[in-house]
Amino acid sequence: MNAAQAFRGKALAALTNQIGVYALCDLDGNPIYVGQSVDGIRTRVRRHLTSARSDVIANRQIDVWEIAFVWAWPVATKAEVEPLERAIFAHYDAELPLMNGKAMVADAPLFDWPEKQVVQVIDEEERQSRLTPSNRLPRQIKQYDLLVDYILNVKEAPHLKRSLDAHFKRMVRYHQRFL
Repeated sequence: MNAAQAFRGKALAALTNQIGVYALCDLDGNPIYVGQSVDGIRTRVRRHLTSARSDVIANRQIDVWEIAFVWAWPVATKAEVEPLERAIFAHYDAELPLMNGKAMVADAPLFDWPEKQVVQVIDEEERQSRLTPSNRLPRQIKQYDLLVDYILNVKEAPHLKRSLDAHFKRMVRYHQRFL
């Protein structure tokens, strides 16, 4: 196991494994994907970060390289999970489009979200290196190309095109930083 994997493993061990909602956040600390887990947040996030049984990774919607933080909102009951996921998705998708693929609308605003746990899953020095526009932009262009190829050759679906659009909007920001 290399140092990056060891760091990620230790960070994930600190992440709650309660049921609830989580956000995978990019190198800037912005959510790029919001999901839920009724089996345990740590377990679900670990599957995303190792590409094991994660459609959002397999479909090329998200590049794991870009994920630096995980936010978690644990809840006590399964009944709380879906409304919280919709509320969190609607809030962050309005700020910067998420790469979930499907849009979710909150039933009603939740005024009391549970306390958020924040876990950094890559070393700070590595995060700073990845933030460098000359490292980040080529990587994200490649990821965009992979998603276009997936849509053209494997599956053309509205949720994938929505992810592609969200990725493009983020890539424009990276492009501006590169210039």
